[in-house]
Amino acid sequence: TREIRRRMLSGLSIRVRQLRHRLPKLSRPGLSIEDFQFFLFSDELNPPIGTQVHQDMTAPLSHYYIYSGHNSYLTGNQLSSDCSDVPIINSLQSGVRVIELDLWPNSTKDNIDILHGRTLTTPVDLIKCLKSIKEYAFVASPYPVIITLEDHLTPDLQAKVAKMVTETFGDMLYFPDSDYLKEFPSPEALEKRIIISTRPPKEYLEAKSFKKKDDDSPKEKNSDDEEWGSEAVDKTEADFDDGQSEHPHNEDEANDDDHKIKHDLAPEYRRLITITAGKPKGSVRDALKVDPDRVKRVSLSEQELEKVAVSHGADVIRFTQKNLLRIYQRGTRFNSSNSILVGWMHGAQMVAFNMQGFGRSLWRMQGFYRANGGCGYVKKPHFLLNNGPHGEVFNPKAKLPAKKILKVKVYMGDGWRMDFKSTHFDTYSPPDFYTRVGIAGVPADCTMKKTRTIEDDWTPVWDEELVFPLTVPELALLRIEVHEYDMSDKDDFGGQTCLPVSELKPGIRAVPLFTRKGVKYRSVRLLVRFEFLTDCFSSVEIE
Repeated sequence: TREIRRRMLSGLSIRVRQLRHRLPKLSRPGLSIEDFQFFLFSDELNPPIGTQVHQDMTAPLSHYYIYSGHNSYLTGNQLSSDCSDVPIINSLQSGVRVIELDLWPNSTKDNIDILHGRTLTTPVDLIKCLKSIKEYAFVASPYPVIITLEDHLTPDLQAKVAKMVTETFGDMLYFPDSDYLKEFPSPEALEKRIIISTRPPKEYLEAKSFKKKDDDSPKEKNSDDEEWGSEAVDKTEADFDDGQSEHPHNEDEANDDDHKIKHDLAPEYRRLITITAGKPKGSVRDALKVDPDRVKRVSLSEQELEKVAVSHGADVIRFTQKNLLRIYQRGTRFNSSNSILVGWMHGAQMVAFNMQGFGRSLWRMQGFYRANGGCGYVKKPHFLLNNGPHGEVFNPKAKLPAKKILKVKVYMGDGWRMDFKSTHFDTYSPPDFYTRVGIAGVPADCTMKKTRTIEDDWTPVWDEELVFPLTVPELALLRIEVHEYDMSDKDDFGGQTCLPVSELKPGIRAVPLFTRKGVKYRSVRLLVRFEFLTDCFSSVEIE
């Protein structure tokens, strides 16, 4: 440890001496240059964002974005990988609050398997998954865990599920006082509780929905990769990326005709359902109609959301002010997508994502939920929760003046010598690092900028300031990637992070970088200054 620290400090001494005068309070006698350097580059002592829950947690669940997993039981791709409780454990340990389980009859039709139906995935026992959820549900956060059940069972197997769930969770299970909730409870009121959410099984329905096939949509242009550069992937990553598919049968295609359908369910099972899920029959406007007497959950695919956001964006926002909206991934996507941002901009609480994969979309998801102490619940901005005097709602595509300006000064980086082999980037010379810095958020705020390349240096000093005008800073994410320039081949990956702009601490901060899978490097850090200019405030436009 002493040698690692000595090697890190040796490359920083000159630069830190130049920076020290900027922090006069730390220049008092008794604080050595080495102590000051250690403080600057410690993400524990000098973090870029806070680590404690600081938002109001007493509002209804519908007022929060909720960290949501998709096909939580899969170890890899969604066509042929194994099913296991290990991905569920990993998700819960990282703060995920929504776990999805697909319930199917086993081969003898007398028990329940968890698997991705109609694929080559190998099953895992339901009881094993339930026991792991109970053990790990609240290791990262005390706030409620929601289990969404994709149900393909007969009533006798539903009764068996009810018995397993009740015996496993006991008093941890939350049951409402009545058949339907008029308003969702708050995360604080549901601390250390397990909530079940499912739709009526389609075995008992005449499925009529407004869904359309994914093939109907035009091929999306991945402008993110065009601007940021395509992601360097190896064979392992490609195996994950090809599996961003939804169930072949398309989930949640059930009608939400509960007053008739729920009586077809096993009574023990029906009692478990706290958050009723489904897709109402009729038009899009009917599907998103707000019932003043009860709340519910509706699910849409990415493709459906993108279409609905164009034609009925205001209805989506009004719906999510009281009800829950879950967005699940399209079956034809093989690369990064901005659909998670579309969901957040329209107030969707449960944008479900495959935590077992990796790529820029997952980085944004992980960065977004670093907010509010990483507890898995992030309060939605006020303009998504409140209407204007004439019922107007927020318009994500409105052209707005800058509300806030973020200045990001990238001073330097270090730690690659400790976390990478000396020949990882270049066989015969030190690496040539550059940094990409950008914003993800509403369309007007999305951009990427790039520092110059510093050649042959394990401790690059860029000393460059990048400026980002922000029209909706409440929904903005700061994206940072470090790459190593390669003249003859694809540039190498040197680390990434994504941080919620609303949580950034002004001043010079140590910014830790993460691997493609979202694991924090042991030593790699950037030294970055954040500065906000707030003399350009304007009210958020509504429509």
